[in-house]
Amino acid sequence: MIYELRGSRKYYSIDNLCGVFGYTRQAWYNHLKSIQLRFIEEEIILNQIQSIRKILPKTGCIKLHKELNNGFLQAHGITMGRDAIFSLLRENDMLIKTKKKWVYTTNSFHRYKIHPDLVYRRPATKAEEIWVSDITYLRTDQGFVYLSLITDAYSRKIVGHHLASNLKAIGCIRALEQAVKGRVYRNRPLIHHSDRGTQYCCDEYVKLLKNNNINISMTQSGSPYDNAIAERVNGILKMEFELEKTFKSMAKSKTAVELAIHKYNNIRMHTSCDFQTPHNTHILENIVPKTPLKELPIQV
Repeated sequence: MIYELRGSRKYYSIDNLCGVFGYTRQAWYNHLKSIQLRFIEEEIILNQIQSIRKILPKTGCIKLHKELNNGFLQAHGITMGRDAIFSLLRENDMLIKTKKKWVYTTNSFHRYKIHPDLVYRRPATKAEEIWVSDITYLRTDQGFVYLSLITDAYSRKIVGHHLASNLKAIGCIRALEQAVKGRVYRNRPLIHHSDRGTQYCCDEYVKLLKNNNINISMTQSGSPYDNAIAERVNGILKMEFELEKTFKSMAKSKTAVELAIHKYNNIRMHTSCDFQTPHNTHILENIVPKTPLKELPIQV
């Protein structure tokens, strides 16, 4: 191979150019091979990331790095750190873009009793010690529908949920009934923590909690930090499992919710669960201990 320098009649061989820069011909070819190898490695990684995101479309860099290092990179003889993965995603326009949209689902001005805050942002130390509840919304072509969620504060597992066409208390009651029915540690003292919305303060909901010996706790302000885990779960379901889109019907939204919650509980790794799934953390709490991490809320 020879190269012609612009503005000159002279031609220079690879040997001449390598000599000018202090490299051997072999070093030049090794450099080309290393570039080609890096392109191949990046293509392998991008293909694997696309496979992961077919199941979990909004998986971010931290979890992708953890997933790739769970044997995949080692099996292919590839070494790539988290920052390099972030850069690779950015170069290929594959970073997750978040949206901040919300409607209010809480009415705190009512005649019912407001119970004290028994939690006040403290972390749970075991499963079914604290349940957090909240309501979020989904869009359909016919209007909003409302998803009631109950999440275990320790394992981050969604233990109860119900999708309703309105904000009446019955949706929250159905979610609570499901959560109570699925309890694993029935002899353990349990606190139910929520905002001060009418749905959680009404007589029927409070009666159901008391009949199951569940202590009642409520936020004392409108700050999302007072119910941060519930807010965070709402955000994850919308941003990572595409529940923020508009569905054609109530039936379509129900199908999407069931699939999203299944993936959330059984497939998605959580940093707050030491990269375990919520289901495994809930069931194996005494085998796989974890230190709860403080999470910032995402308002939805």
